[in-house]
Amino acid sequence: MIEFDIPSMSCGHCVDRVTQAVKSADPAATVEVDLQTKKVKVRSSADREVVSAALSEAGYAPK
Repeated sequence: MIEFDIPSMSCGHCVDRVTQAVKSADPAATVEVDLQTKKVKVRSSADREVVSAALSEAGYAPK
């Protein structure tokens, strides 16, 4: 499992965009988003760097 902190998430739209970004890197990925803690957990066969790059491209750079 890969975990990311994404401080820029603030609403349901952000959750949707983050989920779409992860799915663009790996369509089979499972994504769990906790908006309160601004954490994202990803189960994916893609490398962490690939998922991180997809999140950054979508405007949600992980910290």
